[in-house]
Amino acid sequence: MMINPDNLVSLSEANRNFSRVARMVDEKGSAIILKNNTPRYVVMEFSSVQAEQLTDNEDIAFISKRLIAKNKEACEVLAK
Repeated sequence: MMINPDNLVSLSEANRNFSRVARMVDEKGSAIILKNNTPRYVVMEFSSVQAEQLTDNEDIAFISKRLIAKNKEACEVLAK
């Protein structure tokens, strides 16, 4: 995961002003909370986590079939 310095928030700042952290997630997609100047927590939109979890749980063959179906035209052209 690439860490954007603009997404960093100290733990004490997150405790004082969580609405700022929530706005940051809405605008930038995630926020990283530092504890003792070390990245410790990631705050993300729930929909992003759900999408990533679905990918982790999928079988490789299922992923292949889904990608082929999604890109059917390109696959047919390449098959010629």
